[in-house]
Amino acid sequence: MTKKYILLIDDDHELADLLVDYLALQGFIVHCCFDGQTGLAQAYDPKFDLILLDVMMPKLNGFEVLKALGPSHRTPILMLTAKGDNNDKVRGLELGADDYLAKPFHHQELLARINAIFRRIALTREQNQQVLQKEKTILSVNKIELNHGTRAVYCHQKLVELTGTEYQILSLLMTNDGQIIGKDTISEQVLERKLSPFDRSIDVHIGNIRRKFSPFSAEDKIKTVRGAGYVFLTGL
Repeated sequence: MTKKYILLIDDDHELADLLVDYLALQGFIVHCCFDGQTGLAQAYDPKFDLILLDVMMPKLNGFEVLKALGPSHRTPILMLTAKGDNNDKVRGLELGADDYLAKPFHHQELLARINAIFRRIALTREQNQQVLQKEKTILSVNKIELNHGTRAVYCHQKLVELTGTEYQILSLLMTNDGQIIGKDTISEQVLERKLSPFDRSIDVHIGNIRRKFSPFSAEDKIKTVRGAGYVFLTGL
């Protein structure tokens, strides 16, 4: 199996040493940067399969790194946030992080989150291949198009940049258009974890999708059903 490369951007040298050794045992190669500016420069290297990004760092903090990378950056990002700081978690997701993990964390929980992200990527590629084989690369509902061959998203024929997690959530909702999909279901199928109390991850990802569609469409494509979940509207 091909080894995967992880970029760790964190100024905690002791934690970095521990993670390099631990993740090496799991088959990962970890490259460390100890400030945001150096990490940002490395984040553009296409060899990295995943970025672990701390919030509080010298030169550039994690949020500034996310802003600089922008929505078109394709490498999945797992934010490392302060324990219990929900504002950091929400802000990181709004700026394009795929998931977050609060410090301090157990190494096995980090590994589970990493593997979940890679499984989502593998599943997307597998689904894309299946779609390509069936020669049905476009999923189109209510003037939103998903091109599974290229993972491109169009809203009223305008290209929209989504993160990998946002793409998977949108694909799930559009595949089941007109049906209520609960937040628990979205969390389990996309994030591969049960939704914990007060976890706003799904709400933030849905909000990001809506915000990215809004410049091209006056109508909301995703309806919130209070206490039940979300529905992708089929349109007229």
